[in-house]
Amino acid sequence: MTRIVYYTASTLNGFLADAENSLAWLFAVDDAGAPDIAAFMDGMGVFVEGSTTYEWVLREEKLLENPAKWAQFYGSRPTYVFTSRELPVPEGADVRFASGQVSDALPEIIAAAGGKDVWVVGGGDLAGQFLDINALDELVITLAPALLTGGAPMLPRNLGPDRLTLRDAVARGQFAQLTYAVSK
Repeated sequence: MTRIVYYTASTLNGFLADAENSLAWLFAVDDAGAPDIAAFMDGMGVFVEGSTTYEWVLREEKLLENPAKWAQFYGSRPTYVFTSRELPVPEGADVRFASGQVSDALPEIIAAAGGKDVWVVGGGDLAGQFLDINALDELVITLAPALLTGGAPMLPRNLGPDRLTLRDAVARGQFAQLTYAVSK
């Protein structure tokens, strides 16, 4: 059965990106022993992200200038980008744009996953939209040894302990990875 998983890195105080939408704080952390993202991605059939995340990846990795790099990050999996704007697509990439309510696009996203899981890459508000419609099954939060004074929150929603069950907590180098099941 297809699960929807929000897998993200966060500062200790709950930010995904700084006030300029930069992840420089994350890349400053020694990644020796960091979680194996490739192993996680093997179980994913579809990626879902917001336009800020998508545009950051395009810009930072220069994917429009080097479209062959897209496959290094996403493989041949479809990527759904939620946006109200027209955005560029790297040549050969399977990018599908969605606008409006997550609930409207959800059946298509699940079908495209082909029985594998759906990775909500980011941002936090998009993950919150999945949570709002009881479609988020799991949170995998990789906490990094960094603190920011502001920026993009990891999950800008209220979510109490009555809906979260800790499944795993492990040290991965400088990171702590927490996995929670989310009840409906």
